[in-house]
Amino acid sequence: MSQSTHRSPVYARNGIVAASQPLAVSAGIEILTKGGSAGDAAIATSAVLAVVEPGASHLGGDAFVISHNAARKRNLAFNGSGEAAHSASADQFKNEIDHHGFKSATVPGLVSTWFEIHKEFGLLSMDQILAPAIDYARNGFAANSGFVKRISGHLKMFPDTQVFKSLGFDTNLKVGDLVIQSDLADSLEAIAEQGRDAFYLGEIARKLVEASDGWFSLRDLAEHRTRVLPPLSAKYRDYLIHGQPPPSQGMILLEELLIAEGFDLAKMQEADRIHLMVEAKKIAFADRYLLLGDPEHIDINLEELFAGSSITTRRSQIDMDRANLKEPSVSSEGSDTTYFLVADRDGNALSWIQSVFHGFGASWVIPGTGILLNNRLTGFSLDPKSPNFIAPGKRPAHTLNAWSVTREDGSLAYMGGTPG
Repeated sequence: MSQSTHRSPVYARNGIVAASQPLAVSAGIEILTKGGSAGDAAIATSAVLAVVEPGASHLGGDAFVISHNAARKRNLAFNGSGEAAHSASADQFKNEIDHHGFKSATVPGLVSTWFEIHKEFGLLSMDQILAPAIDYARNGFAANSGFVKRISGHLKMFPDTQVFKSLGFDTNLKVGDLVIQSDLADSLEAIAEQGRDAFYLGEIARKLVEASDGWFSLRDLAEHRTRVLPPLSAKYRDYLIHGQPPPSQGMILLEELLIAEGFDLAKMQEADRIHLMVEAKKIAFADRYLLLGDPEHIDINLEELFAGSSITTRRSQIDMDRANLKEPSVSSEGSDTTYFLVADRDGNALSWIQSVFHGFGASWVIPGTGILLNNRLTGFSLDPKSPNFIAPGKRPAHTLNAWSVTREDGSLAYMGGTPG
């Protein structure tokens, strides 16, 4: 299957950053040139993206990261998804979970992920790493066309939203206008100076608990942690593919590849290759809705799913002459997410995706902090039979996944992902 692009490849010897926003790329490169690691540069990139692209991700959102340590040939999965508040349960909602407001959110995981990444890779101090984001929040940046379009698009869908007033954005903003976020700058400075506790134990946590009328508790924030795990991995031909373990739906990519491995793709016509991958995707998504949930709350056996006999059975379900018309049920998925990757001169690399789920998340800001909350609680099911049934302290099945590919000798071959 051929692919063309109008962009030229970019090569670098001393490190590279690829992201959706030039200011975020510049921040990551700046950290690398100061002697920072790939992890340091990734945190800086992540923080600037939250400042300059708030419709897609924010400090009140989630993150998932796949990392590669070149010297140790070690790969890790950082699961920065948040839990449902202990007050959240199915009987709190009628027919569906609220899409806006604090009751649509899970505990934010992004900031916790910064500090787990820093623990693993950090060379520079957090105040150095967060300095570019603080500068753009405190002193402003010029709004680009994408920033302006996101605001106008959200207003068309939700004309009564107060989120932009809470963020301090002028809804009549024009391209080139200066965007200043003083409250967010204060929050970032507190995190840089006081560390992780500023968010999960300090003033930010207290403001969230108070403003949510106790929906979130200090316990919810204090008990949150980013899980650092071996990635979910599967062998595909001569490579090992790494993705996010549950509750991420990283299983889908690996299952699709294992199904496809039984076919000679090189000899197929393009239409047949597309048909095969569409059918494999249908099967993998059906398994996702049948099996996926928080492994700390349910039993999920992906080793059995990825076993040869199981994959052979699923492969046999594909008819190359006709499409399977039975579609798996699909929940509402977020349309606004951002992805980036960073590598340093030593070959260490991080594949990073972060999100507030839907555009501008919960459309709700923690008062006095400039921090936009996610609406990831809507990723739960209200069906008691679902493995993804909502429960206090449980993480919802997650749409976010980042991946990497290593060779048989353990060296990194590829790394990638996609924004929403």
